[in-house]
Amino acid sequence: MEKISVLASGGLDSSVLIAKSATDFQVHPIYVRCGFAWEDVELQFLQFFLDALNSRHVMPTTVLSAPTAVLYGDHWSVSGARVPAADEPDENTYLPGRNILLISLAAIWGSTHSVSRIAIGSLGSNPFPDATPGFFASFARSLSMGLRHDVLIEAPLSNFHKEDLIKEFKDLPLELTLTCMAPRDGQHCGRCNKCFERQQAFHKAGVIDRTIYLG
Repeated sequence: MEKISVLASGGLDSSVLIAKSATDFQVHPIYVRCGFAWEDVELQFLQFFLDALNSRHVMPTTVLSAPTAVLYGDHWSVSGARVPAADEPDENTYLPGRNILLISLAAIWGSTHSVSRIAIGSLGSNPFPDATPGFFASFARSLSMGLRHDVLIEAPLSNFHKEDLIKEFKDLPLELTLTCMAPRDGQHCGRCNKCFERQQAFHKAGVIDRTIYLG
């Protein structure tokens, strides 16, 4: 069975991507610690989801590290303060260069573990410059050249919006995923931009949201 690494965040999109990929590939989830305030809770949810999925085609999670906290300084993603609220625009949630870091580490890991394919859970609604088809194709060529190892970057969910994803994969344990930038007591805060986006997507999908929100 061909191998694929999936950039896993513990979020709904990447968790669905792991489950979807496991039907055709041996999946290697990769979680990258960047120093963000929510990472410990994300990793817990990722493990909750993988335990519930219980797929023999999904390998144990590989945890890598990138020094984003040093680069970002007192950015809200690191400090946990002034987290974008539900009524703020998507651009306020942008994490500069995040996909560049995640994909780079996954490609380097893949070059030493005989894995060429990298899957990322970017949806069609993603407006950011490091989540476009052109960027993925160009970056894959550069990484292949620099590593002397074939790198293929895929975004299999790029034709989905979050509500479409929820509707199609409603039978997965979606409540065991985390879409929150300010989790409290190990649960969704219910007030941040990402919690609101998640709640709206379940509503649009017409699917019961079993997520626990504290706010």
